[in-house]
Amino acid sequence: MFEFHQDKKKYFDINIANVNSYVLPFIEEKVAVTPGMRVLELGCGEGGVLKAFVDKGLTGVGIELDEVRLIDARNWLKEDIIAGKVSFFLKNIYNIDAEFLGGRFDIIVLKDVIEHIPDQAMLLSYLQKFLTEKGVIFFGFPPWQMPLGGHQQILKSRFLSKLPYYHLLPMPVYKWILRSANENVDEMVEIKETGISIERFEKIAKQTDYVIVHKKHYLINPIYQYKFGWKPRKQFAAIQAIPWVRNFFTTCVYYLIQKR
Repeated sequence: MFEFHQDKKKYFDINIANVNSYVLPFIEEKVAVTPGMRVLELGCGEGGVLKAFVDKGLTGVGIELDEVRLIDARNWLKEDIIAGKVSFFLKNIYNIDAEFLGGRFDIIVLKDVIEHIPDQAMLLSYLQKFLTEKGVIFFGFPPWQMPLGGHQQILKSRFLSKLPYYHLLPMPVYKWILRSANENVDEMVEIKETGISIERFEKIAKQTDYVIVHKKHYLINPIYQYKFGWKPRKQFAAIQAIPWVRNFFTTCVYYLIQKR
C-alpha cells in the first residue's frame, strides 16, 4: 500500500492542494464559483475536497458512509463546522432529500466515487433532485481499463499494489491472485464489478438527461504529482479520439455535467 493511502492527514492535505490546482480551475472554465454558493460532496471521506471549496467561500455539505472517516473530517474542519461553513452526514444519499440538507446545490462533487457505485444510472438520475436550475455535477474518476483502474494501489502487497492491468483478468483468475496474497477479495471484487469506462459514463449522462458541458482527459492524473512527483499531462488528442482504446491509456478523466 502506498504511503499516500496510509497517512490520512497527508491525503487530506493533498486533496486540498489538488482541488485548488486542478478541480476548481476546471470547473471555473465553465462556471463562476463564487462565495455563497452551496456544494455537496458524495463520498466526502476526511473532507479535504470540501475544505478547498469552503475556503473559497462556499457552504459545504459532505455525505459519507464510513463513520471512521467522518471522525477525521469533523476534527480537521472543526472550526468551519462551528462557523456553519460545512456540515457532514453519515447517510445514504437515497435515504434523504435536498430539504434534509438545507436546500439544493449549485455544485455536486463526486471525486473518485462514481466507479464505486453499483447502479450509476440510478444515481445520476436521482441527483437531479439536489441540483439548482443551473447547477452542475463534477466527476473525476479513473477509467476502469487504465493501468491501476482496479484500485490495486490500496492493497497490502507491495508487488500487487504496483502491478498494472491484472484487474482486467477473468474474475476467477483475479480472485485467485488476491486470495493467494491474503488480500480483501470482497472489496476488490466489488470495485471490479462497478468499474466504469469513458464510453459508459458519457452514455449514462445522456440517458439520464444531462449534457456534458466540459471534459478533460489526462494521460497522467494530476494526483500523481503528489503520489510520484509526475507532472500532470493531458491526454493526446489522437488517443482521446479513439473510443475504448483510450480507456487503457487515460489515468483520469474530469467531467462537468448539467441538467438538460
